[in-house]
Amino acid sequence: MAAAAPLGNLQEEATCSICLEYFSDPVMIDCGHNFCRSCITQSWEGRDGNFPCPQCREISSGKNLRPNRLVGNMVEMLKQLHLPPVKPPEENLCEKHNQAQLLFCAEDQRMICLVCRESKEHKTHSASPVEEAAEEHKVKFQEWLLVLKKQEGYFLESKLKEEEQYKSMRNKLRTEKNKIQSEFEKLRQLLKENEQILHRRLEEMEKKITLIENANITKLSNQITSLKALITEIEKKCEAPSWELLKDVRSTLSRCNNVKIQSPEMVVKSYKVMVTLDPDTAHPRLVLSEGRRRVKETDTAQTLPDTPQRFTYIYPCVLGSEGFTSGRHYWEVQPLQEGRGWEVGVAAESVNRKGAITWSPEGGVWAVEGWGKGQYTALTSPRTLLSPREAPLKLGVYLDYEGGRLSLYNADSMELLYTFPQAPFTERLFPIFGEERNCGWCESCRELQTLILPSHPPTGEERN
Repeated sequence: MAAAAPLGNLQEEATCSICLEYFSDPVMIDCGHNFCRSCITQSWEGRDGNFPCPQCREISSGKNLRPNRLVGNMVEMLKQLHLPPVKPPEENLCEKHNQAQLLFCAEDQRMICLVCRESKEHKTHSASPVEEAAEEHKVKFQEWLLVLKKQEGYFLESKLKEEEQYKSMRNKLRTEKNKIQSEFEKLRQLLKENEQILHRRLEEMEKKITLIENANITKLSNQITSLKALITEIEKKCEAPSWELLKDVRSTLSRCNNVKIQSPEMVVKSYKVMVTLDPDTAHPRLVLSEGRRRVKETDTAQTLPDTPQRFTYIYPCVLGSEGFTSGRHYWEVQPLQEGRGWEVGVAAESVNRKGAITWSPEGGVWAVEGWGKGQYTALTSPRTLLSPREAPLKLGVYLDYEGGRLSLYNADSMELLYTFPQAPFTERLFPIFGEERNCGWCESCRELQTLILPSHPPTGEERN
C-alpha cells in the first residue's frame, strides 16, 4: 500500500495529457512539459508563429520538439510491468472528446479539455487550470459561507428569542396555575365555596379576554347586520306604495343619519407608533427641540460634526431616530405653515446624504409633497398630481413593510391621499420630513418654522 501512491504518480508522469495514453515517441517543449510527438504536432497544426503549451499555455518560440529518451525508457519499463496508464475518473472526461478536462473556461463557467480549448467555441475565451480555478472558487464559496452562516445565526437567534418569549409566557401561566391550585388544596375543606367563586371569576376573565380579542370583528359584524336590516327595510319602502313609504319616515331617516360611516382606512390608526427626530442626521441649518419632537430652520448653518449620517447638501434634511425593517406602523405629522411647501413620507437608509437627493422611490424616497395653495403631488417618477377633497392640516403616514405598501392620509378625515405601487422593501426605512419656502426669501418668510407633532412626534427631513 505504501508503494501504491508513488507508483501511481509514476504512471501519471508517463501519461500524455492529450491522449491519456502512455507516451509514444515523447518529446519535450520549451516550458518543460512532455507530450506524444503526434499529439503535440496535431495540437499545433495550423498555427504559424505562437505555439501555446496545452497544459500551462506558455508560448514556445517555435516547433522545437526535443526527444525525451528518459521518459521513453520509463514508459517501456511500465509497459513491461503490464501497468495500464492512469486515466482520470469518467466524470472528469469530456463528453465530446473523451479526454481529461484539465482547464476551466471563465466565460462559460465549466471545465473543458485541451481539444475544446483549441476549438472555435473556446479559443477566444479566458481559461485557467482546473486547480487554479478551484482555488479561486473555493475562496468565493468560503466568503459566501460566512454570509450564509451569519444569516443562519440571525434566524437561529430570532427563533430562540421567540421560543424564549413563549416559554416565559407558558411558565408564568403554569406558575400562576400551580399557585392557585396549591392555595386551594390547603383551604379546600374550609374555602370550598370561595374556590368555586374564584374559578367562576377566572372563567369570566377568560371570556372577557376572548371578547376583547374579537371586539373589532364582533363590532363590524353587528354593524353589517344592522346595515343589512336597514337596507332591507329601505328597499321594501322603495317598492311600497307612497302611503306606506312615508309611514314612520322620520324614524327611518333618523336611523340613517345615526349610521357612523367608517372606512377601512381607519384601521391603520391602531398601528400608531412614537417617532422622534435623529440629531445625527439633521442638516446644519436645522435645530431640534430638547425632546426631538420639533425642528426649525436657521439662516446660518451650525458647526456640527460632518458624520456619514448627516445631510450636508443644499437642501436641509432630517430623518427619524428609529428605522423599520418589519411590521406595520402609523404616525402623524402636523402642521405646515401657509406659504411653505413640505414633503412627508419615508426614506431608505441608503438615501444620499452628501449630494442631491432623487425624490422618488428609485432614489430611496417614498413621499407626498404639498406646495403653493392647495397643490399636492406624489413624488413618483414622473410625479403624480393629487386632488384631495380638502387641504390636509395633519398628515397620517401608514407603512406596511412586509406588504411593500406606503399610504398617506389626511389624518383628520382619513381621506387617502396616495398609495405607492406595491413593491418589496429591502432596506431599513426611516420617517422623513421636508419643508421649503414657496414665496422666496422675503422678510415675512424669514420667521423660523416649527414642526409640531400633537401626540406622536414626527420624523423627517426639511428641504428649503
